[in-house]
Amino acid sequence: MTSSTSVVGILLIAVSLSMDAFAVSIGKGLTVRRVRPLDAFKTALWFGGFQALFPLLGYLVAGTFSGYVTAVDHWIIFGLLALIGGNMIREAFEEDDENARETPQFDWRHMLPLAIACSIDAFAIGVSFAFMKVNILWSVLIIGVVTGAFSAAGLHIGHAFGARWQKPAQIAGGVILILIGIKVLLEHLGVIAW
Repeated sequence: MTSSTSVVGILLIAVSLSMDAFAVSIGKGLTVRRVRPLDAFKTALWFGGFQALFPLLGYLVAGTFSGYVTAVDHWIIFGLLALIGGNMIREAFEEDDENARETPQFDWRHMLPLAIACSIDAFAIGVSFAFMKVNILWSVLIIGVVTGAFSAAGLHIGHAFGARWQKPAQIAGGVILILIGIKVLLEHLGVIAW
């Protein structure tokens, strides 16, 4: 990892990105009579795999155009992270009915659309990574593992406790992304040195 974005920073981003998958996993956990180890593994693999793939794709796409936008990259990073974080906070207040309707199936027809939907934000993070000095392979590995772990845990939590922690976790994830965006912007503008 580089000095511009620390391991802690990547971990915070990974945790924030995992909140959508965590919330959906809680919803799925609410719908099952019992959580089989295979179901938890499938959930972790689907969500973790797509959360690792999408930032890599975003990084590759943005890397192609990075030479044209380096003068405004800090504004792009801030805008994307603030937009994603704000959207996560907004969705936290709108998803109660949607998560209550989750179905317990774990086959590809049910998991693929959920995994893609939860990973769109990760694509934008990958775009941001192209302008931040990160080791993309380590970053996507961390994001994938963290999301997989949160997804498996969310399935168990949803089954055991219901949706009590779903909304606060998603709000916290959104706030963290916004704060990271502000930090990157202030660093590039020379307001703070971190």
